[in-house]
Amino acid sequence: MLDKKALDVLVLHVAPLTSVADYLVLGSAESDRQTRAIADHIDGLLSGRGERPLSIEGMASGQWVLLDFGDVVAHIFRQDTRAHYALERLWRDAKSVPIPAEVSRPGVAAAKRRTPVRKPKARKQA
Repeated sequence: MLDKKALDVLVLHVAPLTSVADYLVLGSAESDRQTRAIADHIDGLLSGRGERPLSIEGMASGQWVLLDFGDVVAHIFRQDTRAHYALERLWRDAKSVPIPAEVSRPGVAAAKRRTPVRKPKARKQA
């Protein structure tokens, strides 16, 4: 989610509270298009690893896309839709799972690994 610039990403451990899933991943987007792009990205990454979703809902509207991977359910909302449904309040008894710093800022980690490209110096003409 973070590499597609999802906002306010939150991982909740809900296993002690429900049998539906072990974890809920919540993220926001600024537009319907970004919501769908984040969902496509998650689906592509996990499908590439052999983890196919059991269900994907909401791609047509893009306001709220749900990807159900069984033990993990991802919700990608447009910001106003997330505020309206407020799943964080519904699951307020769930423990939040910290997201490692290097995962939460992928652009910074990638920028540090880049090797600068130097232009060759112009030769002096004699």
